[in-house]
Amino acid sequence: MFQITLAEHVRLSFGSALAAYEGHAEAAATLARRSSYARLALLGISGLAAVAGSVAVPGGYGWQLTSAILSVVVFAGCAVYVGLNQHLLIHGHRTSAAKLWVICEKYRALLAEMHEELIDLPALQNRRNALLTEYAEVIELAAPDDRYTYEIAKAALSGPRGDGYPDTLIDRYLPHAMRKQAPAS
Repeated sequence: MFQITLAEHVRLSFGSALAAYEGHAEAAATLARRSSYARLALLGISGLAAVAGSVAVPGGYGWQLTSAILSVVVFAGCAVYVGLNQHLLIHGHRTSAAKLWVICEKYRALLAEMHEELIDLPALQNRRNALLTEYAEVIELAAPDDRYTYEIAKAALSGPRGDGYPDTLIDRYLPHAMRKQAPAS
């Protein structure tokens, strides 16, 4: 029969919160990077359109056509950029990551108290339940609805590769004294 200790349950819940934190932080960074690249590309194309437009006045039909095409490309690019509205997704992932980091810190504190045997069983159960509730609220209310969130939730529920949470993932965020595995030399 499947059995898990309360300490292992807290550790696995911590791993789930860490996976969600890392996923939201990475999604926010990726979306912000892509948004910056898109803005730079739009700026560059609009600069080319402006130059082509100023040359097109005395330059003839070829320059006028080039200027018109670049203007259409700039408008289409701006329409796509505004239509995708990535800023709300970036903000949602950043907010989720920030809230999840606070929850991860609370889990670390709980694990430290467990390690030092400073907490009794009823208090441990109450704090674990409170953290699980807080974690569920963040996931339910703060996370944006996009493909990144789906992948993050999938990884948070089953581990990064679908086979649970390796101790190395959790140990990266814990002090040496609380790690399960010795650091690789």
